[in-house]
Amino acid sequence: MDAGGFTATPVSFRGVDAVRLAGPGSAVDAVVALTGATLLRWQVPLAGRPVEVVDGYRDAAELDGQDGVRSGVMAPFVNRVADGRYRYGGRDHDLLPGRPAGSRVVYHGLLRSLPTTVAELSTGDGHARVVLAASIRPGAIPGYPFGLDLRVRYIVTESVLALSITGHNPGPDPVPFSAGWHPYFTLGTPDLDELELTVPAATVIRTDPDLLPLPGAEAFAPVAEHPGLDFRRARRIGRSVLDVAFAELTPDADGLATTVLRDPLSGAELRVRQHSGLMHVFTGDTLARDPRRSIALEPVEVMTDAFNRPDCAASITLPGGRSRTFDCRVEAR
Repeated sequence: MDAGGFTATPVSFRGVDAVRLAGPGSAVDAVVALTGATLLRWQVPLAGRPVEVVDGYRDAAELDGQDGVRSGVMAPFVNRVADGRYRYGGRDHDLLPGRPAGSRVVYHGLLRSLPTTVAELSTGDGHARVVLAASIRPGAIPGYPFGLDLRVRYIVTESVLALSITGHNPGPDPVPFSAGWHPYFTLGTPDLDELELTVPAATVIRTDPDLLPLPGAEAFAPVAEHPGLDFRRARRIGRSVLDVAFAELTPDADGLATTVLRDPLSGAELRVRQHSGLMHVFTGDTLARDPRRSIALEPVEVMTDAFNRPDCAASITLPGGRSRTFDCRVEAR
């Protein structure tokens, strides 16, 4: 398909079944795997030259291995579920049945390893678009005995990548659902040290050694009380080691909160924008490949372990017959 120089085509990308959304002259090039609706590549003009700004999986083996959950679309839960267990609808659920203590780690949802199908592939004036669909049915996945239909939409323009994640509950009873995205970004520099980060957050989420939020109100602390985590004004990342969520994001005049990654040398920047939710920042120090080469800026609908938090119960509940969408966008400048 071709419109205004934009194309949207099925491809095999390094052994992965995928869809390519490309702009005129090959300066804009995005590739989305059918597995998990995972963004493998996004090249876009930055500071006058094409730059591959997403540090995604390089081939089918990396995608299968899921190390770092590179560009993983997180649904029906985001980040970790404590001990792989939660209670919903008056019943206890175990996402890791039979798994012994000490190895019970589950994180970043279920969709990221599920197959999807192309529900829509189109182009228009100055953009290309794909919608990928997946379904979870009762009994198919241990610990999530609910029905859920998922749709992931990407829209690519000359300077923007927009993502929306929609969950639809096809049944009559409520189901737990939340969504988010786990992309790693780079501005083409060898590491993160000289890059600047801005996160417009009033609150930081306090966690235990397992990166699980503290109970109740203990989880929330003013960012002003934690100077090392205060990025309300642009700050050099330096050697900061970050794996932390920021809440109470202050919106711009258009209602979107903006997290900014900037290279002060070239002036290139990426702006991650979201209507709601939290921003989780991870400097990639534990990645098996290329630690600290890129930074995960993760827009999420709710906080980590929301399935186990009474204060998040209303936020994760999706009533029967209803849909809910979490969306975000990245702007390259």
